[in-house]
Amino acid sequence: MAIGTQDPNGQSDQMLSEINMIPFIDVMLVLLIIFIITVPVIKHAVNVELPRASNEKLLDKPQNVRLTVTADGAYFWDGEPVADAVFEQRLQQAAIQQPQPELHIRGDRAVRYERVAQALVAAQRAGVQKIGFVTDPQAP
Repeated sequence: MAIGTQDPNGQSDQMLSEINMIPFIDVMLVLLIIFIITVPVIKHAVNVELPRASNEKLLDKPQNVRLTVTADGAYFWDGEPVADAVFEQRLQQAAIQQPQPELHIRGDRAVRYERVAQALVAAQRAGVQKIGFVTDPQAP
């Protein structure tokens, strides 16, 4: 903003250049208030030690039970076909073993979700603690 002066005769003298500092001070105060509000929020994060996960291939231990549900809904216990009643008995036997084996469920892509859910409910009723789903990794 330029401010000029005039002499009493009406002629203007040289221009006086000054920077109006008020808008700059307003902007700085607004930024200061924003930083005062946001910095405590950033610093008060809860420190949590997160678990480390790796996508290594799961080694099939001998104590694991592999349950396969085919596309037609049939159950296979470690590669052997089983009926629903026998399946529940085997789950109960696996649940009382010490240490308890892990149940790895391999469901066919085309199987109805209902059959996999029935297997999960039967495993829960039997008392199986560790249940996992086996999937194939996606090709990049």
